Amino acid sequence: MPSAISDSSTLGAQTGITKFTNCLLVRDNQLVTEDLWISTITGKILKSQEVFYGNQAAPDRIIDLGGRIIAPGFIDAQLNGAFGFDFSQEPESSTAYIKGLRSLNRNLIKTGVTSYTPTVTSQKAELYKEVVPHLGPSGELRDPTEGAESLGAHLEGPFLNPTKNGIHSVSVLRDAPTGFADLEACYGATNLLPHKSPIKYITMAPELPGAMSNIAELKARGISVSIGHSEATYEEACAAVSAGATMITHLFNAMRPLHHRNPGIFGLLGTESPSLRKPFFGVIADGIHLHSTSVKIAWNAHPDGMILVTDAMSLVGLPDGTYDWTNGSRIVKRGALLTLEENEDKIAGSSITLVGCVNNFLNWTGASIPDAIKAVTSTPARMLGLEGKKGSLEPGADADLVVLTEDVSAEGLRDLRVEQVWKFGNKVHE
Repeated sequence: MPSAISDSSTLGAQTGITKFTNCLLVRDNQLVTEDLWISTITGKILKSQEVFYGNQAAPDRIIDLGGRIIAPGFIDAQLNGAFGFDFSQEPESSTAYIKGLRSLNRNLIKTGVTSYTPTVTSQKAELYKEVVPHLGPSGELRDPTEGAESLGAHLEGPFLNPTKNGIHSVSVLRDAPTGFADLEACYGATNLLPHKSPIKYITMAPELPGAMSNIAELKARGISVSIGHSEATYEEACAAVSAGATMITHLFNAMRPLHHRNPGIFGLLGTESPSLRKPFFGVIADGIHLHSTSVKIAWNAHPDGMILVTDAMSLVGLPDGTYDWTNGSRIVKRGALLTLEENEDKIAGSSITLVGCVNNFLNWTGASIPDAIKAVTSTPARMLGLEGKKGSLEPGADADLVVLTEDVSAEGLRDLRVEQVWKFGNKVHE
């Protein structure tokens, strides 16, 4: 076990600078023994040489981490809710919705997730128009006391294939849009304004008539498209990526299975076409949605594109029982397993934390800690167009940090524990 964390103050004028020492930094694919300097004033990571020698500034605090690991704050790119709050639940009022959202943010950050994309499942148009404006990027609101930060909404549906609906109610699914006006009617025109949208990405089944033609228009407006809940063939999946789709939503789940004559959506991970960029892909490593070997195969096929996601529901942190969900459905929680009450063969999201996914991935694949951390930091940041701002320990990035300790059991199982969380250069959880 590492020694206790030591926090000491330095003398002199207050600079708002904190220096971490005796620590291992996650940089690219390595753990590097190096100090890290951050600013509580700007909320950014600093270039230590420039600050110390160029500006002759000394830190206010020096924190000895006793050999612990510092990683960028985790990013959950698919979160349906947690701690009793559901992004897709029809709110009693805007005030009640905002109150629930703020409570979730303050609880979520304690798990090491410093930013995320709140996911709204397939719903009626009225709900999208009511709740999506509350889920946009936090932007200039850089208040560490608010907890985890939204990076923009993920709308999972309702333009999905009804044969691969998962737990999405078929009653609210829509035919693919014949024109962009259909998207505006569903999500609200003000939610689709070019480069001002609260929406970060939309999951759509590209094989539905009319879907393909709208991918380029969404991309032009700064909204990404992910392939999911789909019967797409390999050829249709390739066409969607060529049109601008950049992501696969929860790989393997709710899509045509891999077949040796037509690998379907999964085949995108193996393409070698110079004109076709391999997409990012989400993986739910909760031990329920996917077999551990499936996770290992996907990672080996395209390690730079893998993003660990929780697909967590509002039941994270709640006791076992049966809970109301959207569109009249109810979810049964038995430990980590969530199923629909009316069809218990249907997995209903997860109740795992993101650090739990990281630990499963480590133990299933034999990957290194930097490999695992990359899948919840720099890779989702790249997918969301936030490279260099989030998911990084490089100077200029937001000082969103997690301090981790690794334990190894007698059986050789590895376990990373979140010991501290920092947001915008301020400690918010220990």
